[in-house]
Amino acid sequence: MPLLKSWVASANDATHPFPLNNLPYGVFALSDEEPRCGVAIGDMILDVTAAEAEGVITLTDEPLFDLPFWNPLMEQGPAVWAALRDRLTALLSEGATEQEVVEPLLVPQSAVVMHMPFAVSEYTDFYAGRHHAFNVGSMFRDPENALPPNWLHIPIGYNGRASSVVVSGTDIRRPWGQLKSPDQDKPAFLPSRRFDFELEMGAIVGTPSDGPISVQQADDHIFGYVLLNDWSARDIQAWEYQPLGPFQAKATATSISPWIVTKPALEPFRCDTPEREFELLDHLKDCGPMLYDLSLEVTLAPEGQAATTITRTNYSEMYYSAAQQLAHHASSGCPMNTGDLLGSGTISGPTRDTRGSLLELSWGGKDPLSLETGESRSFLEDGDTLTLSGSAQGDGYTIGFGTCHGTVLPALEDPLKP
Repeated sequence: MPLLKSWVASANDATHPFPLNNLPYGVFALSDEEPRCGVAIGDMILDVTAAEAEGVITLTDEPLFDLPFWNPLMEQGPAVWAALRDRLTALLSEGATEQEVVEPLLVPQSAVVMHMPFAVSEYTDFYAGRHHAFNVGSMFRDPENALPPNWLHIPIGYNGRASSVVVSGTDIRRPWGQLKSPDQDKPAFLPSRRFDFELEMGAIVGTPSDGPISVQQADDHIFGYVLLNDWSARDIQAWEYQPLGPFQAKATATSISPWIVTKPALEPFRCDTPEREFELLDHLKDCGPMLYDLSLEVTLAPEGQAATTITRTNYSEMYYSAAQQLAHHASSGCPMNTGDLLGSGTISGPTRDTRGSLLELSWGGKDPLSLETGESRSFLEDGDTLTLSGSAQGDGYTIGFGTCHGTVLPALEDPLKP
């Protein structure tokens, strides 16, 4: 599909992340106004809340955009999702007859603050990147036994904290936790000394389910995708994870990008999952291309200094797609809700410069990563800013997600003081 031309000039730039082909959904606010729903088009935002109030957009008898999150639209299902996209495309296309009506509803992106784009119902994070799982298993076991026996058969995951999901730009406080090194007799309650990022994609459930669903149904239920940073305290995790897996190590925060890129925008970039060593069981079998060719990048900027690109990889490296993760999640009869967020798991490639966490990039701290500033990093230091970005390259256009960034703040001096 080639670039769709818009009367918003900036949307026709081949390198701009928000062309008419994209139309991602977010929640924004001007300094003196309440947050409202908006759609990115070039360097502008179409105020969808105002457009609905003025009758420019009418999809149902009841308003869908009078609340500052996209869940009401998500609850309507694929037919209404498609109707909105068609209406937005008609309003913003080059030669649109209603340009004079729509133009006053545009707001410069540079003038707004972005908010959480949807209300997170529940959050599940997966461990579905093979290179990441192999690297971690090699570090803590050995390469011959790097993958657990179940890993090539099911997407492994854990239930995280929806309350800790925050929008890009939110500062992240270094957590305190219970730590114990192998050379210590007993644990201590201290600030994390091995704080890390994880490069992931997040899939957002639109259509709810109340029972098992197929992989194809699961794919149809997904509303869209965001960039996701699963902040992780590796030292807290090392002490707590046996026998039930991550808990407080992953509860500090999970950052997401402010724009939801919907599935129609990503359709031209579908690609297959990797070749399988074992045939998957019926409820997980691939039913077509379920991954996306999305280039991903992470930069690290020490406080007051320039950023260094520390990894480049691709979402196509995943072993299990979001649809397979969702189908497996629902296979026990587990109800899935509108607004559920599924983290992909860390996205790493086969070489050092494609690894999606500092744990891997520094190989557990044994081989620190050199930055262009002359510094090195084994794990994150106070003042570090991590920025995730992602995009797909089309025929004369780019589909982007914006950025997902956060800065590490020092730990509280005494977390037990009221």
